Amino acid sequence: MAVRTRRLLLALLVAVLVSGLFTLWIGSRLIHAHAANAQGLQYYAASHALDAGEVLTSSDVKQTPWPSSIPLTGAFTRQQDVVGRAVLFPVAAGQPLLDSQLAAAGSGAGLSTKIPTGMRAVSVKSDQVVGVAGFLFPGTHVDVLVTYTLPTSTMPVTSTVLQDAEILTAGEKMEPDPQGKPATVDVVTLLVSPDDAERVVLANAQGHVHLVLRNGRDNAQPTPSPIQLTSLGTPAATEAPKPKAAPRPQAPVAAPVPAKYNVQVINGDKSSTESFQ
Repeated sequence: MAVRTRRLLLALLVAVLVSGLFTLWIGSRLIHAHAANAQGLQYYAASHALDAGEVLTSSDVKQTPWPSSIPLTGAFTRQQDVVGRAVLFPVAAGQPLLDSQLAAAGSGAGLSTKIPTGMRAVSVKSDQVVGVAGFLFPGTHVDVLVTYTLPTSTMPVTSTVLQDAEILTAGEKMEPDPQGKPATVDVVTLLVSPDDAERVVLANAQGHVHLVLRNGRDNAQPTPSPIQLTSLGTPAATEAPKPKAAPRPQAPVAAPVPAKYNVQVINGDKSSTESFQ
């Protein structure tokens, strides 16, 4: 009986010991996991506000803590993966950098990084009137019209050569004014296909190009016919003064016959009448 009791006590002691070790191990794991969550991840973020087109250097980025429970897809944990790449969109100070915000490594800098594969950028001359009074901003959409004269006619014609083209830059700006203020620019750069680039260049060489602003959500592309000067209406015709009729020749008027004068002459006992004119 004593031996059996000792065995039960020994088994109970072993069970308590195993349970204690297991509890200690679980507690240790939980402490390490909590510490890891508290420390979080270290992503590279912008050390100051970045403009589109800037090429990142080591002074432009810094590490910033981020909760490991909500990781960011496309974020960077190594500085060498960020430095040397161009920024495609403005980035606020302290914002973690994402792969979608940067140009591909080795693709260069500036405007070329914003041109999608298979597309082209072409510049068009603008002014205050053609530029819709300064409201041509990067990201807005326009139609391109050209006014030219046909070789077989002296009458000008206006035709639509391109529709729904996106403006990449207005002057030297690749981003619109945050407050939407108008700005007069001399040149705008359009994002077009290779075929449309040829149309714009030909139109620019043949006549005067006009940019017509349109709603960015309006993607309809009607097929308007070229318009001629006569389509604007015919001015009211004015009657030319009628020439005066030449006076009719008049027949000569005969001179009036002088009246005759009768004089009675008495000579003695004789009397006679003489007529004079």
